[in-house]
Amino acid sequence: MTMTVASVGPQRYQERYAARREAVQQARRDMALALESWRLPQLVEAAEQIVTELVANAVEHTNAATVGASLTRTGQEAVRIVVTDTSRNRPTLAAPASDDENGRGLLLVDALAHDWGSELVHGGKRVWAELRGDGVQ
Repeated sequence: MTMTVASVGPQRYQERYAARREAVQQARRDMALALESWRLPQLVEAAEQIVTELVANAVEHTNAATVGASLTRTGQEAVRIVVTDTSRNRPTLAAPASDDENGRGLLLVDALAHDWGSELVHGGKRVWAELRGDGVQ
């Protein structure tokens, strides 16, 4: 008898966090641990930056009680980060003045991610970013 391994779906991590500043560090740490356990250390730094910006935006710019964060492995060296909240306001890239202290988070996401976007869903929105470790940005 020959056995074959059947895929049961992609590797995935997900969590809900209370919408407080501490959620940013928790989500960042959790995503890094997931990537390390999946043997994708080359994605950790960019993923940490992206999840920091997306969770911080959800905490600071919405009235959500909780923020969801998930990480799904979509390929050998590719992942999708998703952050959800209950706001229906979709994020937009800003054009901050050189002396503005804020407004650059999504510019950083745009620079680090292979692709990113947002979509309205039942109960709020999801903001996603895709990372690839193959050097393609």
